[in-house]
Amino acid sequence: MEDNMFTERSTREELYRKLKENFDGKIVRKDLTKRIKEGANVPVYVLEFLLGQYCSNDDEDVVQDGVEQIKRILSENYVCPDESEKVLSKLRQRGSMSIIDRMTVTLNLRTDSYEAWFSNLGLGKVPISENYPQEYDRLLCGGIWCIINLEYLSGDSLFDNETNKAVPPIVINKLTPIQMPYVDMNDLREGRKAFTKEEWIDVLLRSIGMEPDTLTEREKWLLLARMIPLVENNFNMCELGPRSTVKFHIYKEISPNSILVSGGQTTVANLFYNMSRHSVGLVGLWDCVAFDEVAGIKFKDKDGVQIMKDYMASGSFARGKEEIWASASMVFVGNINQSVDVLLKTSSLFDPFPPEMGTDTAFLDRMHCYIPGWEIPKFRPEHFTTLLPTILLSLSESFVRCSPAM
Repeated sequence: MEDNMFTERSTREELYRKLKENFDGKIVRKDLTKRIKEGANVPVYVLEFLLGQYCSNDDEDVVQDGVEQIKRILSENYVCPDESEKVLSKLRQRGSMSIIDRMTVTLNLRTDSYEAWFSNLGLGKVPISENYPQEYDRLLCGGIWCIINLEYLSGDSLFDNETNKAVPPIVINKLTPIQMPYVDMNDLREGRKAFTKEEWIDVLLRSIGMEPDTLTEREKWLLLARMIPLVENNFNMCELGPRSTVKFHIYKEISPNSILVSGGQTTVANLFYNMSRHSVGLVGLWDCVAFDEVAGIKFKDKDGVQIMKDYMASGSFARGKEEIWASASMVFVGNINQSVDVLLKTSSLFDPFPPEMGTDTAFLDRMHCYIPGWEIPKFRPEHFTTLLPTILLSLSESFVRCSPAM
């Protein structure tokens, strides 16, 4: 028993040494993520970016100071949706302040200028310098989390004498993305060469918060399979299984390139194409669109399921006179409340789907992968890692590096 513990400890130390040598500055402690996450309703990848900025050190005193600084930043600058008016009032009183929010930028063709939209603050049409969308193009493709310094103008500042037009009272002084805006793939490839296949699998699993030492080989591969839609275009996958297997976690918290549609209800305009605005929906903005609780999937449009089947088959769909192409993968996750044996005798493994999907062979034929969720353990505290993974690298890029060596 002691020999096994010693071997396990030495293996972890060797893996940590390789990570420090090849990805220094890009690793964080998962136990710190858990401590800060409590009370902060922001995605894990945002917290881990901040940890990489303030806690990338082996000195415990430096790490503790960094944790306190991150907590202070979140408490003072993070915008809760239900406190948006309070934040705006505070901005007006102070004249300027910094906030943490998810920001999207659009190009206003009428004024030939860029405008920023804030998710939690509920604010839109805020002028922004064209330098930011040019430098961080993901602002134009679904938005990213940022630290934004805002200034509130008053009095004569609200009127531009040159154009004789009113000026919006809020302007953006500075913007700092808190998601990794760029990944040097060559550096990642070089660093990957120092790891064996087994070591790299462990690094990937720890990057999404799982502890590989508590998993069997089969369970590791099933968890890795959850990542496939994040790196493969137009990959359709479903995972059905018991509760408490954190099926949706990876699509909501880990990757900034995926979105989780909670509850299952949506519209053709939201998911595919809005004909009144002439804008592509979620499949054109994200790498992966995941549906939580497949039993509740419901389109308000009668042709919603048919359009979805068309998209899943070819990566395109027709709306009006146009044919639109997109590359987002589709993921369907849900719960099975009976044992697999009973389910197979009474219905099928697709029973949780609504009838128009679960009994439609044309829909089922478009699935590329079915993950048997009943083979994944119900997660307990020991299944979550507290070790150091490569985390500042986007999850999808990390998986791409893992794939060629397998």
